[in-house]
Amino acid sequence: MSLDSPFVHKVWNEQELEEMVEGGAPFAMATDPAGAVGTAYHVFDEISCMDNRGTFILDPNGIVVAYEILTPPVGRNIDEILRQIRAFQLIQQDTTQVTPSGWTPGKTTLKPNDDLVGNVWKEWDVKESKV
Repeated sequence: MSLDSPFVHKVWNEQELEEMVEGGAPFAMATDPAGAVGTAYHVFDEISCMDNRGTFILDPNGIVVAYEILTPPVGRNIDEILRQIRAFQLIQQDTTQVTPSGWTPGKTTLKPNDDLVGNVWKEWDVKESKV
């Protein structure tokens, strides 16, 4: 979603994204011309009339469980966003697990309990989490 018009999204998709991603944007693009959504999520800058780059991950109940806000000159890392979404999906399915720093699908998860406090290093192989 951005402040850009549907026409600008179409041109961006056809002249930029389709050159980088086969078939163009693999997601729906939405427009927020007045900045209402950006204002609600505190990323709209009224002085410049621009949104900062905001990524928000919502759970199935619509609760924001993660967010990242970057100023326009810095791009996002889609691999990290997808990793976080997969981690949230996993813990949504099995609430007895948590994902340690750098976790990726198929890697070790942790089972939170009183004995884990101060002993994460015994349960989690840091080398395993590095990509």
